[in-house]
Amino acid sequence: MKKSLQIAGAYIGLIIGAGFASGQEVLQFFTSFGWYSLVGTAIATFLFAFLGMQIMQLGSRLQTTSHKEVIYNICGRYIGAGVDILVIFFLFGVAAVMIAGSGSIFQQQFGISPMIGAFFLTLLVIATLCLNVKNVISIISMITPLLLLAIFIITIYSIFTSSASLEELDSIATSQPSGAPNWLVGGLLYVSYNIAAGISMLTVVGGTVKNEKIASRGGLLGGLGLGILLFLINLGLFMNADKIQNADMPTLFLATELSPIVGGLMSIALLGMIFNTAVGMLYAFTVRFVKPETPRFKISVTVISLLAFGASFIGFTTLVGSVYPITGYLGFVLILAILVSWIKIRKKGNINNDWDDKKAL
Repeated sequence: MKKSLQIAGAYIGLIIGAGFASGQEVLQFFTSFGWYSLVGTAIATFLFAFLGMQIMQLGSRLQTTSHKEVIYNICGRYIGAGVDILVIFFLFGVAAVMIAGSGSIFQQQFGISPMIGAFFLTLLVIATLCLNVKNVISIISMITPLLLLAIFIITIYSIFTSSASLEELDSIATSQPSGAPNWLVGGLLYVSYNIAAGISMLTVVGGTVKNEKIASRGGLLGGLGLGILLFLINLGLFMNADKIQNADMPTLFLATELSPIVGGLMSIALLGMIFNTAVGMLYAFTVRFVKPETPRFKISVTVISLLAFGASFIGFTTLVGSVYPITGYLGFVLILAILVSWIKIRKKGNINNDWDDKKAL
């Protein structure tokens, strides 16, 4: 169970990222649909749990060190090649979003130029990627509980201090910019782009475990954890829709309102999550082309990280609202492939069981 919990923590840490924990993604894909956002979070929770189980299990079964093996296994040679290219694009795009997110935190919370904050995170990511991947997974797992505690405190505080009526909050929430046409598409897109961007590192995490059941259980627990966190953030934002308008980092804004100390701790937790996701995305992107723990890998990581830093100048909120929806729509192909793979495995298992029963007779 300990190993499953570690995998669950890594799953949560990798998926959370800048927009999840900051509230910006949740605001655009859930809260902006008012009360219907609660149904959207339920759908997202189920999908995170189901897809997490399948991806971790595949990674464990194939003992993969890159997403390439898993993608080609579930999509086939020709479709797999196209999906592989899309995933590579997702990885770089999300890494740029993470770096931009760090700049927004430094500016909003500490009054430091976003360029300086983003460059600091970029240097930290480059230095960290020289570590062994198992060490990176451990770092990711350790920071996750701190963020969960901070989000829980902020949500409870937000619910009890909200002064506006529910009708007024619903009206304000639905007037916010949205990243999807309706609540159902919003929930599906949210899961789609997170899985599309996270599948590379998730397969690597699954590949570190030889026992498929342990890996699968870790994916299930991680998915449920993501769902709980998503529900809490969405509820907290909805109950304070009148206060968070035009905030790049809504949850950080609420944390600072609660207390400057809580705001400071939340900033550290957010930066930790952003750092985790940036490391995961850039590691998975680089190992797709270069073998890890080689001089060429270190040079490649440095160049690619600096390119992502350059792309982050587009801006955090702009990137979330443009890159993520595109990634989500394209990610539906990947989710469909995982679903088809699951059905095939189930059918194969049923056929084998029927054959064993006939032999026994």
